[in-house]
Amino acid sequence: MSDESTPEQDSDEQTTEVAPRDRATEGPFDESEANPVRPYIDLGAIKILPREGLNLRLEVEEQTQRIVAVGLDYADSTLQVQPFAAPRSSGLWDETRAQIQEQISQQGGTVTEREGALGAELLAEIPAVAGDTATTRLARFVGVDGPRWFLRGVIGGAAASDAEAAASVEDLFRSIVVVRGGAPMPPRDLIPLRMPAAPGGA
Repeated sequence: MSDESTPEQDSDEQTTEVAPRDRATEGPFDESEANPVRPYIDLGAIKILPREGLNLRLEVEEQTQRIVAVGLDYADSTLQVQPFAAPRSSGLWDETRAQIQEQISQQGGTVTEREGALGAELLAEIPAVAGDTATTRLARFVGVDGPRWFLRGVIGGAAASDAEAAASVEDLFRSIVVVRGGAPMPPRDLIPLRMPAAPGGA
């Protein structure tokens, strides 16, 4: 069986979309739903609303020099986000959660699925090494299905366990705007990210 379906050929997939009921008004937003006058940082596939204390990092694939994720440091926490193309008639988060659970279990970690502020999410204890000491790190995997896109987030630091930090990072995640674009893309492909324009640049 081939997975090379186009967005117009994937209506047979019965995966349901998973998103907060108020997604269209509270975010994460589709480009068509965003306030056009807000001063977003334009990263191509996503737009980020600047805020006090927010630090932005672009994660680049070494071999291709392609930007593969956006890292946000905020409220003593980290939030890594990735926007993907999704089928027109269904979402990806249900399937993606199952894949993440399997991967972490294979690494020797533990995963708990629970209901969070953004809907179904995963709380994972992932094996890590600090110096010569084997330890674990706590991470939350969140995801939201939007119109022909899927936005995945990985939350670490204080927001993985502290309620106040978690609320701040969840608000940050919900303020993101996804720019799907009109070009045909296979489902699960990363929507292209780019460097932001220099302040005052053309």
